[in-house]
Amino acid sequence: MNEFVDRVGPVRLWVAVVIAAATALVVGIVAFPQRVYVDFVWQYYWGPVVADAHSWSCVAWNGGAAVECGPETTGPTASPGYTVVSYAGYVPTLLLLLVGILFLIRRYDVDRYRAGFFALFPFMLFGGALRVVEDANATAFARTGELAIPMPYSGFLISPLIYFTVFFVALAAAAIAVIADRKGYVEGYEYPLAGIGTTLLVGTIAYLSYVAATEPYSTFHPLIPLVVLVGASAVTAITWWSIETYAPETNFGTRYMGIVVIWAHAVDGVANVVGLDWATALGLPANLVPKHPINAAIVDYTGRLLPADVVAVTGQAWPFLLVKIAAAVLIVRVFDARFFEESPRLAYLLMVTVVAVGLGPGTRDMLRATFGV
Repeated sequence: MNEFVDRVGPVRLWVAVVIAAATALVVGIVAFPQRVYVDFVWQYYWGPVVADAHSWSCVAWNGGAAVECGPETTGPTASPGYTVVSYAGYVPTLLLLLVGILFLIRRYDVDRYRAGFFALFPFMLFGGALRVVEDANATAFARTGELAIPMPYSGFLISPLIYFTVFFVALAAAAIAVIADRKGYVEGYEYPLAGIGTTLLVGTIAYLSYVAATEPYSTFHPLIPLVVLVGASAVTAITWWSIETYAPETNFGTRYMGIVVIWAHAVDGVANVVGLDWATALGLPANLVPKHPINAAIVDYTGRLLPADVVAVTGQAWPFLLVKIAAAVLIVRVFDARFFEESPRLAYLLMVTVVAVGLGPGTRDMLRATFGV
């Protein structure tokens, strides 16, 4: 197998796999539209996006009309969220994208990986904020019966497609930044890259602020981001102090990137605790509901295992914060100095992915509560 890869070349092999997979999917849809598109692509991939866009708990194919499930609807149905089948498609696709990025980094000899990691930080916040634009869109539909951003465009702002949207936006920004660096317009690609990400983030939050100021279905709750950001920063500081004091070897590889990793997942954890248990205390008319099966399971089991009088004081979502911090510390420990020395490109790319997986949903949950959508 290794001889075959060496003979063909890893890049050519990657291109061949991508083309073969895309061709097989297109041929399957054309040759067997019901079996491949309706019963597979629509039911497990596009149908959940349609349901999420309309805030429906269930959407039916209904001869291609795609309406909310009812006694007279026909065809396969889909619900928002992930399934085993959808994970089986998304995970290999993500891996293919990561491998492709590694080839691009090698091809264009992009260096200063640590600077690039910090430059991509605004894009991780931007991804979460962009997802809230779709939350506002779904709230508008629930209140008015119309989508402010129509399908299929709004579908690319919904998980998991939004990950690919932000990925390609960041890729385009990185290409612009690298070209500007190579032509001598800037002293480092990280500066324009961070600038583009920050501009996108500010523009997205400005749009959400405009919606809150002009539309009745969105309201502004400034205490939410204040509590989440202060709480996440406090949790990060305590965690970091504990690591530096009792187990400094944990962070020999990531160094200051470890703070970003822990803070990203602390934001996710605190945002969940605040949104699910304490949103009403901070001005929202109702607490949010968990959007991810892991969150939902933790809330459910906490409510079952703890006495009602304890839950009334502590809430049900706090174990999720502990899980997130434990996972973040474990990740920081796994990414040791040897990993960065032996596979620097892969190590930094995985670090970006780890932060995005925590900070994207965390920012989304925080801003969803902030703007009441």
